[in-house]
Amino acid sequence: MSGVIEVYVAVATRLPYHVGAETSGLTPTPVALATDVGWVAEQVRAAGRMYRCGDLPVLGVLWWYSASMMLPAPTVESLVVTGLALDPAAVTLHLHDDGRILAATSDSLCPSPGVAVGAVFESVIEAVAEVTGARVPTLWAVATDSLANRVLWSGGTKEIALSLAEDVPELATPRFVNVNGRDYVRRGSCCLIYEATGGPKCVSCPRQLPEERLARLSAL
Repeated sequence: MSGVIEVYVAVATRLPYHVGAETSGLTPTPVALATDVGWVAEQVRAAGRMYRCGDLPVLGVLWWYSASMMLPAPTVESLVVTGLALDPAAVTLHLHDDGRILAATSDSLCPSPGVAVGAVFESVIEAVAEVTGARVPTLWAVATDSLANRVLWSGGTKEIALSLAEDVPELATPRFVNVNGRDYVRRGSCCLIYEATGGPKCVSCPRQLPEERLARLSAL
């Protein structure tokens, strides 16, 4: 297996609903735009309209939570399935009209996926922090959890997540908890969705008592 097409064939066979499986009707956008403060500002404004929230730091974290799940997805899925990694710097994001990133694809391979993901994360985090005032350490904490979650969702192991994170000095060491024989990310970051919407906290939200989080995970 040596080319992008072969990698995608293997990924589609193992993960039929992979992050690049459905792009029709979406607007392709090069990941480089996510480092542009003007573009990021537009996306944050769109998120503000969607969630009816005007708190810029909250919106910055919330938008980054979503984006940080999608940016490394082609890289992680290909690495987990084939051992070869699609390049995060060559990612195309596919956007819904309301601004949500609903798919991501990449058209080349890279030899050092952890380093490459870290470089993309750093550039986008700088833009998000500048636009919204969200704290850089908070955004890196979100990136840590997003990367680890993406590995597990792709069928990978916590060892793969730890290995990728080791190559990015700014990332914390991902933490995990095993519930009913299944590994989950023990989140250290909060997406702030409950602050933006007034809704409930996520099942794995760190802003709840540990026993409450464990009980909610056990009930899944």
